Amino acid sequence: MLVVHHLNNSRSQRILWLLEELGAPYEIKHYARDATTNLAPPELKAIHRLGKSPVITDGDLTSIESGAIIDYIQRTYGAGRLAPALGTPDYEAYNQWLHYAEGSAMLPLMLNLYVGRLGEAGAPLHPRIEDETVNHLSYIEASLAGRDWLAGGDICAADVQMSFVGEIAVVSGRGAQFPNIKAWVDRFQARPAYKRALEKGGPYNMGPRG
Repeated sequence: MLVVHHLNNSRSQRILWLLEELGAPYEIKHYARDATTNLAPPELKAIHRLGKSPVITDGDLTSIESGAIIDYIQRTYGAGRLAPALGTPDYEAYNQWLHYAEGSAMLPLMLNLYVGRLGEAGAPLHPRIEDETVNHLSYIEASLAGRDWLAGGDICAADVQMSFVGEIAVVSGRGAQFPNIKAWVDRFQARPAYKRALEKGGPYNMGPRG
């Protein structure tokens, strides 16, 4: 049985959503962040030495990294669903988004979060971080022009992988600046599978807003 070792309010929420979309069998083992440090508890190190989330176990397999986990689940449990056909241009776009989410898009967003905690000490870095943030969000915005989903005509696992980026953009107040991203986020947050994953995963501060 596939087990999602789920840390509250974390990227592992995406894994629950994907599994709900596929209707795949799975179990959740819940872990709570430290109330003071907001870090993952040491119990996660018993699953993988990095002690990070997301992490899944499936029989003898232990896998980390959202992109690798999403790729594994789609290939193993998808039965051809939530991915374009291999060898098509849409598949190449899909594969790119799977890697792009954490490889490029998340970096300026996370830098903005952490440097923002430095106060005046971080001020010299803000213009560069802002430029990179707008650069990446503009790319995603243009990619969504005239379409509902990132790769192919229907939702795919790449939308799940990229969802965290879109949600950060919206909750940071950039929805009006990037309306295609905002519409995409509204679209996937309205899906029944997304809502079921929220119910099972627990509080998630990137979830739907009023």
